[in-house]
Amino acid sequence: MAVAVLSEIAPTLSLSPPKPSKRLAYGALVATIAASVFVILVNQSCLRQATDPGLIQFCRIFSLLSIFGCIGVLYVALTAVRASWKSDALVNSGLVLDARASSEKARQEAYVALGLCAALLLIVSIAGIVTMSNGTVQKTFLKFDLMWMSLGDVAKAFLVNVFMALVAQVFIMVFGLALAVARMLPGRAGAPIRFLAIGYIDLFRAVPAIIVIYIIGFGLPLSKISYVSQLPPVVFAIIALTATYSAYVAETFRSGIESIHPSQWSAARSLGLSYAETLRYVILPQAIRNVIPPLLSSFIGLQKDTALVNIIGTMDAFNQAKYYANISFNLSSVTVVAILFFIFTIPQTRLVDHLLASRSRKG
Repeated sequence: MAVAVLSEIAPTLSLSPPKPSKRLAYGALVATIAASVFVILVNQSCLRQATDPGLIQFCRIFSLLSIFGCIGVLYVALTAVRASWKSDALVNSGLVLDARASSEKARQEAYVALGLCAALLLIVSIAGIVTMSNGTVQKTFLKFDLMWMSLGDVAKAFLVNVFMALVAQVFIMVFGLALAVARMLPGRAGAPIRFLAIGYIDLFRAVPAIIVIYIIGFGLPLSKISYVSQLPPVVFAIIALTATYSAYVAETFRSGIESIHPSQWSAARSLGLSYAETLRYVILPQAIRNVIPPLLSSFIGLQKDTALVNIIGTMDAFNQAKYYANISFNLSSVTVVAILFFIFTIPQTRLVDHLLASRSRKG
């Protein structure tokens, strides 16, 4: 019966036409052609200005690769145009469903072509800036002989940054958790500790880290306190970083604790657990698991901020690089520091992204 009804009303139904794709496809084609012209002009300009044999060779190789890139993007744009034409032909033939598929393919290929155009323009622009005026930018920031000469000493000094970050992270975790718990102490009895924790967190979140490092790094030695004044600058740097980042980590822990449903507290207390036991055995294990990604993000920021300790004389990677920059009047050694931080930080950033994606899938 249902089949008979559908067969009767089917002729009266008309499928909606596909989304228009021709304008988008032609736009991608025009953008690709314009980008190709820009790439050719930039390559010619770089080759005309280059006089150094190594730079000339680099410009030739890059020009060849960028032209191949233009050809690839042009192929994608032409694919979008062909799919758009095919969609129109299928509509005229009455094959609306096939036309929809072809139109969607044209739109997707056009978007891909536009995205590739943007990436190609960005890469070529950066290469043009680096190689302009016979490579003055490259010789200032990427002089490979100076980078290689400074790499050993800068890498050894970078281990100081890694050491400070790792040691500070341990103290930050402990002190930050203690601050978070202190801030959440219940009742009138916990009010004084709660107010002190809030005051500490607000103070160190408001004051820039470089000022804290400066005050502790120079203030403690000037105070002439027994034993404390004689400590090396690395210890002062760890103290300053711990004092600053503990305030941020405390708020991260607090948000994790508050994310646990109140029923967890009620269930644990109804089983006879004390407040401290409930926090230790029930709440904190769940809270810490929830805040691992933001904690890792905070520690990534901590690792980068270890470069600030150069103001108190710590011979870290940045100070070592500045020494080479001062004697060579060149910043290539500083680029080495940036590369080392990049290599050390990016895997952790990807780990944070992976953990966040895993939580999203589980949620």
